[in-house]
Amino acid sequence: MRILRAIAVLTGLILPLLSHAQAAQLKVLESNALKTVMDELGPQFEKATGNKLVSIVGTTTELRGMIEKGEAFDVAVFTKSALDDLAKQGKIADAPRLAIARSGIGVAVRKGAAKPDVSTTTAFKSAMLNAASIGYVKQTPTAANMKVIFDKLGIGDQLQPKIKLLDVVVSEALTKGEVEVGLTQISEIVPHTTVELAGPLPADIQVYTVYSAGIAPASHDGAAALVQFLTSPAAVSVLKANGMEPL
Repeated sequence: MRILRAIAVLTGLILPLLSHAQAAQLKVLESNALKTVMDELGPQFEKATGNKLVSIVGTTTELRGMIEKGEAFDVAVFTKSALDDLAKQGKIADAPRLAIARSGIGVAVRKGAAKPDVSTTTAFKSAMLNAASIGYVKQTPTAANMKVIFDKLGIGDQLQPKIKLLDVVVSEALTKGEVEVGLTQISEIVPHTTVELAGPLPADIQVYTVYSAGIAPASHDGAAALVQFLTSPAAVSVLKANGMEPL
């Protein structure tokens, strides 16, 4: 128990001091946008509490669908709007349900490729019209938001032939040369060494997605501890390093 307390103090975690006898295996449904963050924070949480995390990674649409179909889970970490809707259905507990961070949309290219100028809306519009192909993952907040943005800029119809709706994450599609330019959450660009961030969307057209964490209505105490951990000071530096803005 002293060891656990020491870890909690040193890392700044606000966690229940769970003994290994109370430890559990926690099933976590996590958004692609938070995979790298969870890959780093997960082991810290496991070390501090003795709990074991088993993660399923996917789009919010995929993960939400799993919960609606009755998938057993302990913690869900994806878009706030989806978690709030699930809470209204009684499929996510009212508490703790906490906003973790927000992420804007970024423009990505394969590492070493020329970076298009996306510093202004005019430059971004020109970059999209000049790109040979543009990819983003289908059925995601980015996909929905980019359709609105392209239509707002009056280039939706012109871009349609070159847009590729992806079944894999943008970093993978860029690395394989499947698309020239990728659009996705900045947190899905910054951590990957095979792609580079050309820049965020210009401020006047930028759209932010807020990500939250919640637990199943009936779950182990460790699930609530994980949600609290993801909003603790210990998580802030990891979120920032991965292109997210802690809330």
